[in-house]
Amino acid sequence: MFQKVLVANRGEIAVRIVRALKEAGIASVAVYSDADRASLAVRMADEAAYLGPAPSSESYLRIDKILDAARRHSANAIHPGYGFLSENPDFAEACAGAGIVFIGPPAEAIRKMGSKTSARKVAIAAGAPVVPGTEQALREIDDARYEADRLGYPVLLKAAAGGGGKGMRRVDRAEDLESSLRDARSEALRAFHNDEVYIEKVVVEPRHIEIQVLGDHHGNLIHLGERECSIQRRHQKVIEECPSPVMLKHPELRAQMGEAALKIARAAGYDNAGTLEFLVDRDRNFYFLEMNTRLQVEHPVTELATGIDLVNWQLRIAAGEQLTIRQQDVTWTGSAIECRVYAEDPDNNFMPSPGKITHLEQPSGPGIRLDSGVYAGWTVPLDYDPMLAKIAAWAPSRESAIRRMRRALSEYVVEGIRTNLAWFDEILADDSFHAGDLSTAFLEKFQRRPRGAPDIEIEAVAALVAAMSIQKPSVAQIAPKSAWLASGRQEMMR
Repeated sequence: MFQKVLVANRGEIAVRIVRALKEAGIASVAVYSDADRASLAVRMADEAAYLGPAPSSESYLRIDKILDAARRHSANAIHPGYGFLSENPDFAEACAGAGIVFIGPPAEAIRKMGSKTSARKVAIAAGAPVVPGTEQALREIDDARYEADRLGYPVLLKAAAGGGGKGMRRVDRAEDLESSLRDARSEALRAFHNDEVYIEKVVVEPRHIEIQVLGDHHGNLIHLGERECSIQRRHQKVIEECPSPVMLKHPELRAQMGEAALKIARAAGYDNAGTLEFLVDRDRNFYFLEMNTRLQVEHPVTELATGIDLVNWQLRIAAGEQLTIRQQDVTWTGSAIECRVYAEDPDNNFMPSPGKITHLEQPSGPGIRLDSGVYAGWTVPLDYDPMLAKIAAWAPSRESAIRRMRRALSEYVVEGIRTNLAWFDEILADDSFHAGDLSTAFLEKFQRRPRGAPDIEIEAVAALVAAMSIQKPSVAQIAPKSAWLASGRQEMMR
């Protein structure tokens, strides 16, 4: 096993990996930019290495600086987390060239599967179903017009590199194709330094379901089942579940999708942890979409439902150990749900809400897992993704997991910035969510629904505050903090 591992990331995933290293008895090295000097990961790690200014292009994306930090601190392996350099085959090769183990898949597998067009070719060759579309990037607008007419509108333009909804545009009319292609290319170039865009047929209101795989250097490869990732805003997942509600009714679908995922991963020569993403239509036909050649943000729900520690296995596999878990050993118990907590304002088009966290109360209790990268007094920077934490709830049934999550959300207090905590509670209270009637169009429909009758009690208190504003009494004099914050309505205090 490794003596020391450098964590080439930040925020909650850096904290998650540092904790896993401590449990494995491995020394940890955190890296940081100017914006992260006082980060929780830096506080928790055994050692820390400065990378540079806040912009990621001058710090977390600098391969030379990260390798130099690993050498200076005598780290014999690097865990990239997710984002930044985690799916960069050049980084994996540079680690190997420096004699440092990259904790992830081989560079060639990243290269094959990191490009969506290349991944489609691998999937087709493996006999897996794919969403109808092109297997190469679009070169000219005439090519785009031809393919869109062949597939039939609506179509989806997608960046060949990267993810997270960047460089993606849905096109419903021929007259919008040229401008959408231009915008998609421009955004892809900014996000991934690659303006290649391809085209797919839109699968109307599908479920987005992904399959977690895990393999070693000795040819052993298994899947750990699915995660339901249909609750998305702007193509970005915000709530994930394991198992998917559809699998509870149709368990044969898990076996079919799991086998398809393994075929693709084998064809790519894949090992370590990875995720294959699929769309599932209303008739339960499924189509391969893309592969994420890294640990996923939402991995905690799989860990909670299977009892398998993915980060620990990443370390063991990278160190050359053989996978001791066989496919028949993998079982799923209960249900786990995860919410991604962001510093953003749902009432202002989800604009980022950077700033200092003046007060923080985090939930706990049976079945609650919190992967967090913040603390009271920490200033959330504007330079990076505004995710603060991931809160996951496990319980014996999906309905009880939903109730447990709502309880935890009611205990979660963040002051000084805006968050999406109250918004999650509204989603979890929704009848369609409870019924498991999910699709990638869920949030679009949810946002258009009436939010229900006004909360008379809260409005009455607000009116009392306004009426007594001349005396300017403190909020604490009017109502206890729990009456305001436990309900998730922090905005009324600002």
